Amino acid sequence: MAKKSAKNEKTNVCRLLDQAGIPYETHFYPHGDEAVDGATVASILNQPPERVFKTLVTRGAGKSGCFVFVIPVTAELNLKAAAKAVGVKSVEMLHVNELLGTTGYIRGGCSPVGMKKLFPTCIDQSALDQPTIMVSGGKIGIQVELEPKALAGLIGAQFAPITMETTV
Repeated sequence: MAKKSAKNEKTNVCRLLDQAGIPYETHFYPHGDEAVDGATVASILNQPPERVFKTLVTRGAGKSGCFVFVIPVTAELNLKAAAKAVGVKSVEMLHVNELLGTTGYIRGGCSPVGMKKLFPTCIDQSALDQPTIMVSGGKIGIQVELEPKALAGLIGAQFAPITMETTV
């Protein structure tokens, strides 16, 4: 059975954006208990997929810790480019069962804003081609739309080419 998010629901992400004085727009979409893929979210919200971004959490080689990458929902993270962007030898995806304990978020509701710890973060440079982008609002069913540079400033992120070239 699909759930609908309350239109006035404020998440921790929204509260942090409010505290920072960053303008944003909240978008809600109907959902079930499980996350849907980002392309479906973009379609439901009637947004081009290059404006809707997903948040991926990785672990660096050795004792380098975790890194966060924010990329378009239809793109694939280039692990070599991602590692280079954050200055480590390699990165690997964090296992989904480690996500909640590491970030405070579940799969499908992971936002680059408001994680338990501020991890080094990189946003795909394609975000700079968009006036605004959407990222998770911290729960399944909620996206926040904001300027890419405002997001980067809030979370201390850098921009870099971190996705693989795709062919259709």
